[in-house]
Amino acid sequence: MVSSTPASSNQMADAARPKTLYEKLEDLPEGLNGEIIDDELYTEPRPRPSHAVAASNLGAELIGPYSRGRSGPGGWWIIDEPEIHFVHKRVVVVPDLAGWRRERLPAIPDEPHFSTFPDWVCEVLSPSTRSKDRELKMPLFARYGVSYVWLLDPKIYTLETYELRGAELALTGTFGPESSPAPAPFEAVRFRLADLWT
Repeated sequence: MVSSTPASSNQMADAARPKTLYEKLEDLPEGLNGEIIDDELYTEPRPRPSHAVAASNLGAELIGPYSRGRSGPGGWWIIDEPEIHFVHKRVVVVPDLAGWRRERLPAIPDEPHFSTFPDWVCEVLSPSTRSKDRELKMPLFARYGVSYVWLLDPKIYTLETYELRGAELALTGTFGPESSPAPAPFEAVRFRLADLWT
C-alpha cells in the first residue's frame, strides 16, 4: 500500500489564495486577449480580419523605413501586439502596434513583456474595443508619458493622431481614406491611408 504525502502548509495556502489579476490574465484561453487597467481585467476575442489587416498593413508601412532603415531614417522598433507593463503585473496593456526609439530601448528584452514605456502606440478600433481604447487606454497612455497615439478606424477608414502636451493627449490630425499622411513621429515617409484597408 502506497501512502500519499500530505500537502505542505505552503501548498495548501497557495491553493486557497485567490488568483491575482495577472494570474487570471495568464490563464485566459487561447483566442482571448487580456489587459489590466485600473485594477480590472478586460478581455476580448481576437480581432476581426479587417482589424488585423489594417494593423498588419500599417506595420508593414512603418517597419521598413523606421525599424530597418529601408528608404527611411531607421532608429525605431515597431512591434505588433507587445505586452507592456506600465506597473509590473498590475497595469498591463497590449496595443495593436507600438514603437520605441532605439536610444530609449537599445535591445529587445528577453523577458516576455516590455517594461520600458513606448514612444508611440496605435490602436485599431473595433466594436468590442472602441470605448475602452478611447475612454480608458488614452488617459492611461497620457498618464505614463506615451508621446504619440494613433487611432485607426477600419469601419470609417480614418486615422486620428494625438500628441502628448502636458498631461493630456491633444488631437493633431484626422485623415480620411484618400489622404497620404506623414504624421508625427513618422514624418519622413508618407503612406496612402487607402492601402491599409486592402
